[in-house]
Amino acid sequence: MSFTYKPKNKKRARTHGFLARTKTTAGRNVIKRRMAKGRAKLTVSV
Repeated sequence: MSFTYKPKNKKRARTHGFLARTKTTAGRNVIKRRMAKGRAKLTVSV
């Protein structure tokens, strides 16, 4: 039996990273909301 979650930093960045967020309208809204809230980290970074 193997584990379900096998973390990979490249995959994580490409799915949830800044560039991935800025590509879609919804993703830009995510960044906008997090900036408004004052988050130190807007998106995941590797």
